[in-house]
Amino acid sequence: MDNQSPFLAMQRTETQIKALLRTLDTDLLQPNEKKAVASLRRFSSETRLDIRDYELSETREEQLKKAAAARKGLDRLRGHLLAAGDVFGPADIAQLDAQLEHIKSRVL
Repeated sequence: MDNQSPFLAMQRTETQIKALLRTLDTDLLQPNEKKAVASLRRFSSETRLDIRDYELSETREEQLKKAAAARKGLDRLRGHLLAAGDVFGPADIAQLDAQLEHIKSRVL
C-alpha cells in the first residue's frame, strides 16, 4: 500500500469495507447496528470521492482545502467504523482502522 496513491488505497479499503458489509444479514441486526452499517457504506464512498477531489486539485490552495475535507472525512469514517465494531470482528476493525490512518498520513 505504500506505493499507492491515497485514492487507490482508499478505493481498495472501500472495497474491503463493502465486502465485509455484503457478508452481513441486515435483517438480523439491531436498529442501531443497521444505522451504523448504512452510515459506514455511505461515508466510505463519500471519503473516497473527497480523496479523489484532493488528488485532482489544480492549485495548491484548492489542494489544501480538499486535503482538509479528506482528512475530516477519514476521521468521520473511522468513527463510523468503530461504531460498527460490534458487527465486525476486532481484527477487521483493527486492519481497516490502520489502513485509514495510513491513508490520512498520505493526504497532505
